[in-house]
Amino acid sequence: MIHRHLSEILTNIIKKMPVITLTGPRQSGKTTLVKQCFSDYTYLNLEETDKKEMALTDPRLFFETYKGNLIIDETQNVPEIFSWIQVIVDSDKSDRKFILTGSQNFLLLEKISQSLAGRTAIFNLFPFSMQELKNTSFELNDSNDYLFKGFYPRLYDKKLNPSRWLDDYMVTYIERDVRSIINVGDLIQFQRFVRLCAGRIGQLVNFSEMGNEIGVNYHTIQRWLSVLEASFIVFRLQPWYNSFNKRIIKLTKLYFYDTGLASYLLGIRDEKDLDSHFSRGLLFENLIIAELMKFCYNSGIRPRLYFWRDRSGNEVDCIIESGNMLNPVEIKSGTTISSDWIKGIRYFQSLTENARPENSFIVYGGSENQKRSECNIVGWKDTIPKMKKWIR
Repeated sequence: MIHRHLSEILTNIIKKMPVITLTGPRQSGKTTLVKQCFSDYTYLNLEETDKKEMALTDPRLFFETYKGNLIIDETQNVPEIFSWIQVIVDSDKSDRKFILTGSQNFLLLEKISQSLAGRTAIFNLFPFSMQELKNTSFELNDSNDYLFKGFYPRLYDKKLNPSRWLDDYMVTYIERDVRSIINVGDLIQFQRFVRLCAGRIGQLVNFSEMGNEIGVNYHTIQRWLSVLEASFIVFRLQPWYNSFNKRIIKLTKLYFYDTGLASYLLGIRDEKDLDSHFSRGLLFENLIIAELMKFCYNSGIRPRLYFWRDRSGNEVDCIIESGNMLNPVEIKSGTTISSDWIKGIRYFQSLTENARPENSFIVYGGSENQKRSECNIVGWKDTIPKMKKWIR
């Protein structure tokens, strides 16, 4: 069993809060995690017809039938129960605890903001991180393997074929989650949009360009992208700007939470295909940025990751904002270190005294770690060990 880094935080926070809400993509391991952390709680799944029906039609009977501390899975199916949980936890005589999980972020957060604000701690659980797999029998030694396979737990648990499993995953996601969130008249067109997103990893998001490419308007692209974000398929990095904001491009950059899913959508069906694939460098960039994101979420930290690019073409792949410090990170998939890689970091350092050599990094596809006068050069497998002290 692979240890999830979020588990200690969950078991500690429940001592202080009456409710924990755990969200994340389908099949990220939410149910397994909460059952392990709270093994003495009664587990209820609101995808089971009888329990869902009782919670919908007679919530009073539901909470009288199931007493004590509860894990309630897939709570987005009956969001009305949040107001009942509020009444219970606000009762002077109640010391009950509730663990709520769900895979549709904005549906949960909308109801939480109405009923459970101040009463629940909210966490996100994503598929495995490289750090969670490190020193286990599932650890992979070639970055191409991670790019192709991704990190969904079931692929490791059951040793499944990634392409076949991810194909089923996408069908289930579109048929169940997407249809329950918005009215998508043409599912084939939406599938084209998801594949279009995979082809734009690490690129600036332009709603009009994307709409023109698949024949829908600006607002449709905006709405569809919000659905992918709310269901934890993609995320966007905002541009970093401060004193030199007039030189900054303010469009966001697009990434996937799971590189295996992105590779599948790009038509990659074998890890060897990545050696010559046009998107390998961007997928590698995605791998490292997603690892940084997961580290933040698994540590209970709100990610403060950005990118920087000016209109002259100077850029840094990722800026980690940590207090007053700005930690620039360049990401290169190559395995041979080149002095040209330092150019973007050197220029960024010239603009601010808060980016210093000791907290500037190049993460690359090799394994050797070096300390240079301008920055630290870090092998891809050592991303978090070498950088975590600067993420807080």
